[in-house]
Amino acid sequence: MKIAVIPGDGIGPEVVKQAIVVLEAVAQKFGHRFEFQEVLMGGAALDAVGVPLPDETLKVCLKSDAVLLGAVGGPKWDDLSGHLRPEAGLLGIRKGLNLFANLRPAKVFPQLKSASTLKEEVLGEGLDILVVRELTGDVYFGDKGRAEIPGGQKAWDTAVYSTHEVERVAHVAFKIARGRRRKVTSVDKANVLESSRLWREVVSRVGQQYPDVELNHMYVDNAAMQLIRNPSQFDVILTTNMFGDILSDEAAMLTGSLGMLPSASLGEGKLGLYEPVHGSAPDIAGQDKANPIATIMSAAMMLRYSFGLEQEAQAVEDAVSRVLEQGYRTADIATPGTIVVGTREMGHLIAQNL
Repeated sequence: MKIAVIPGDGIGPEVVKQAIVVLEAVAQKFGHRFEFQEVLMGGAALDAVGVPLPDETLKVCLKSDAVLLGAVGGPKWDDLSGHLRPEAGLLGIRKGLNLFANLRPAKVFPQLKSASTLKEEVLGEGLDILVVRELTGDVYFGDKGRAEIPGGQKAWDTAVYSTHEVERVAHVAFKIARGRRRKVTSVDKANVLESSRLWREVVSRVGQQYPDVELNHMYVDNAAMQLIRNPSQFDVILTTNMFGDILSDEAAMLTGSLGMLPSASLGEGKLGLYEPVHGSAPDIAGQDKANPIATIMSAAMMLRYSFGLEQEAQAVEDAVSRVLEQGYRTADIATPGTIVVGTREMGHLIAQNL
């Protein structure tokens, strides 16, 4: 299995290295073979070749079975124009790989319940939500512009969705729900927006093909409230690009630390892009302080969604849980009485627990 590796900027190289350590332990334990090829993107690519996404990087990724990404960006490149910023590489690679479904799990490990901002009685036994966000439509990609009007200007961003765009991401959500608790909550604003009315119609039609999965519809404002009030009611949340951008961050903060949150971006085939939710954190780069768990959990998602290795993915997640149970923490999730370790040791401990 060929994996394109994009270490990126800041703490990216450090956390990616530990994810590879864990993947190599998976290969040894289960008799697999992974081939890793490192390529440039983001600020590292800008410094080396002057563009955030070199053509060679995209070629390598397209020939791979999966892509593992660390993080991109940093203040060093903040003053560059938009098309040259490191983040432009991320948008470019999503488009180049035709990725349209972003998967953002929000899971609270029982050992880390105290890190959540929610009361224990609200969290119950924990939290395990998956936000499936459409990635290529909505106001981010619709017609936009400005025009002069008396007294100033007006600006517009157009929310646009086609039947095909909604269908394909809905199928992703329903198929994943079948392997979880078989419940999909589709979030829209169909009481106001025409694009949301189409969204709801198409999702309802797709849902009929999955009679074993419960489908509910919820307006986005109510969904934002319910995530705080009673998050355990959710299993898979399916929603649009803009609403997903907001709700996935809200769900993420319920877990208490961005350092624990992985993500995946998927397309029509098995090729996917896997990355932690956190940024490049340049202030702690190179200091062995970064939490590699989000990247390691992203690698577990890679095993599950690109390679179909459910047992191996679960083994990685169980290893993370065991290390937390043993009391080990990186600084961002440490509490009194726990054992604080660095990036390298955390990666080693998880690999060892496999």
